Amino acid sequence: MVLKTVGVAGTLESSDAMITVEPANQGGIVIDISSSVKRQFGRQIEETVLNTIKELGVENANVKVVDKGALNYALIARTKAAVYRAAESNDYKF
Repeated sequence: MVLKTVGVAGTLESSDAMITVEPANQGGIVIDISSSVKRQFGRQIEETVLNTIKELGVENANVKVVDKGALNYALIARTKAAVYRAAESNDYKF
């Protein structure tokens, strides 16, 4: 999937996350995580977001995750929504 613009999904409410995805020309997928539980769950958050983005066929992107205690299913849903918005696509494959 080719990213065309910045895509954002989520909120800063408790038990949610805000995911921002923007296109990058090169460098692979770079993920920046801000979370109060980064020490405990940072690796799992990164793995969940990275796997979701790769499943959608994105090769280069800058991703910012602001986590407020979101569970995996919320991270996956928010990441997918942000990627589809960044790709300006509505060809959803769930």
